[in-house]
Amino acid sequence: MNNSENNDYSKEDMQKSNLKHGGNVYASAKKLNLLPSEIIDSSASLVPFEPPKILIDSLNEVIKNRRFRYYPERNLSDLKEIIAKFHGINADNILPGNGASELITWAGYEASKFGISCIPSPCFVDYERALNCWDSNFIHCELPKNWNNIFPQSFPIHPKGDVIWITNPHNPTGQLWGKNSLEEILKKYKLVICDEAFLSITPYGDKESLIPLTKKYDNLLVLRSLTKIFNIPGLRLGYIIGSSKKLKQWEINRDPWPLNSFAIKAGIDLLSNQKFYLQWISKIHSWINIERERVCAQLSKIENLKVHNSSTNFFLIESKTSLLPNIKYLERKGILLRECTSFRFLNEKWARISLQSPEKNILLCEEIQNSFKK
Repeated sequence: MNNSENNDYSKEDMQKSNLKHGGNVYASAKKLNLLPSEIIDSSASLVPFEPPKILIDSLNEVIKNRRFRYYPERNLSDLKEIIAKFHGINADNILPGNGASELITWAGYEASKFGISCIPSPCFVDYERALNCWDSNFIHCELPKNWNNIFPQSFPIHPKGDVIWITNPHNPTGQLWGKNSLEEILKKYKLVICDEAFLSITPYGDKESLIPLTKKYDNLLVLRSLTKIFNIPGLRLGYIIGSSKKLKQWEINRDPWPLNSFAIKAGIDLLSNQKFYLQWISKIHSWINIERERVCAQLSKIENLKVHNSSTNFFLIESKTSLLPNIKYLERKGILLRECTSFRFLNEKWARISLQSPEKNILLCEEIQNSFKK
């Protein structure tokens, strides 16, 4: 039952689409004979700021004390306690992982126990990959392609099935779903998996978090990532919150050392200092509010190009013709956009753009405009 209406993919197609993530900076830099730092990567939705001093100090401490010479702590109890204090929940309901991707794989394992998964689409391709790992049945349910700019919004569909996968804010559209509408969904499915990887980045996003509801609903799993907030995709650090019974079973089955010493120490230090964290998040929200409006206004001047509203640091553009020539033109200039052919229900007329620093956004807008003049 791995299917979707009006959008049939073979397994080979799926395997190819899984390779189409954003953030392929090293490959692009090598192809263009550039340094990775010379690439403007608008294909991956990361904050553009330099790593905070607290993170650099944390990594340096691991090196100074030679902690990498020892196996990392297996039960991750110190990191769990810090995350528990940060969210005001029990440490037994937390499982850190090697980035959100590892935990999405295990969420697929959990989903496979309950029956048919519904994947509101377009969506992050890793959900489908994770379900395929466990030969789990799933269907794709199409989300509306037009929405207003008032966020949060009510979750728009209620498909049949046993499990539902939700991204909040939604990737790739940038829609922010309201907590109240998502709680209604919790009452209708055997399992709800909510990916909040971008929620802290999103202005007013944390108000819509389902983490407090994990105390009330055993059928809820909430994914979080530190990758996006701190621009540390190379460290691979995320966590999931949910039923302690479920997570203990995952711990039994997973690799014995899923996190390295650097990621563990970084997670502890980044989430221990609340004052620093709030200042960092405020800086991100201010950047998004200013740059999103400016970039969208510039791109909206392009004839026959629609800029879709977003709550967060990425948004979709839609053209009346294929955007692949524009994307190729930009790549030759060292600018990467996320082409959308690997997203179900989208095609080559769509692309996702992630906000950059003010200086890079100016160049980004100029070159996108130039790509339509060639």
